[in-house]
Order: sequence, then structure tokens, then C-alpha cells
Amino acid sequence: MDLNEAIHSRRSVRAYKDEPLTRETVDKLIRAAVQAPSASNRQPWAFVVIQGNERLQGLSERAKQHRLTDTQDPPSDSLRARLMDSGYNLFHGAGTLIVICATPVYRYAAEDCSLAAQNLMLTAHALGLGTCAIGLSRSFFNRADVKAEFNIPAEYTPVFPVVVGHPATVPAPTSRNEPEILAWVEG
Repeated sequence: MDLNEAIHSRRSVRAYKDEPLTRETVDKLIRAAVQAPSASNRQPWAFVVIQGNERLQGLSERAKQHRLTDTQDPPSDSLRARLMDSGYNLFHGAGTLIVICATPVYRYAAEDCSLAAQNLMLTAHALGLGTCAIGLSRSFFNRADVKAEFNIPAEYTPVFPVVVGHPATVPAPTSRNEPEILAWVEG
């Protein structure tokens, strides 16, 4: 797939088939992620891979409860209703979740991890897979007990949880706003 085509046709997928990803496929995605640029080539990323629909369903319920009781960032009424819906799976039924964590090497690590996530998501798309960033779970993965559960060192910061899987449906393209160019300075 041509890069321009991948950029313009990739969509956030929120419905997945019950087909697990192989270890080789996940490894290919992570190897693409680490090809991302990073400031001073610090490569400040680490990865947690969680697989299995039942495991992710259980994590979805825990993360939803956490989000419902988050006093730092209380959910809006519409989000609260979605989180309280027992049929709502935060991970959209995907069988694989990859959490990209920033290592504590410097202050721009989170931005570099986001670049790695884009590489991962575009590579997945090129392989015929779907992805969706799950920002609602980020604060859950940053809890000390959850970090310990998944062997995330206390000083690391989970910044980009993303589900990956075989799409059950692919959403239609959404319109994009024209770019807002604040300045174009020449000469």
C-alpha cells in the first residue's frame, strides 16, 4: 500500500472479528513502531502487549469503573452513560491491546511515543488490520496497581493504548476540516 493511500484511508475501527493476531504480526507492528523518529534518538518507548478477548473484556470493565470514579477528570454525562452500559466494551471487542509507555529519559518522551503509535497504526492498516486509540484507558494504566500488574516500572508512563485486530467493519471516511495555517512566511 502506498504511504499516501494509507494515511488517507486509515480509520479508527470499533468492531473486530474474533480472530487473534499472531505473535509474529504483533512483533512486526512493534518493530515498525520503533522506527519512529525521536528527539536525540533517545527511543523512549516500551510496550505492553495484552491479548485475549476475555482478558480485555475484564480490563474494559475495570477501566470503565476507574473512569467513572476518576475525580481528576470526571466524565461528561454522555460519557458516563456509555461507561455505565454493560454492553459497551472500551476495547471494542479487539483481541490485542498494545500500550505504548514512555520511559523516563526526558520530557518529550510522550510525543515520541505518539510518533511510534502512528507508525504502528499505519503498518497495521497496510496489513489489513484495524486499530483504535483508547485514550479513555490511559489513566487506568497509569494507576500504581495496574502498572505493577503488567510489570510497568513506576517511573514509566503509559501514554498510548491502542487496540489492534481484524476489522469486522471498516467505517466510511469522515470529512476533515481545511488546514488552519496561521502563518506562511517566505523570504
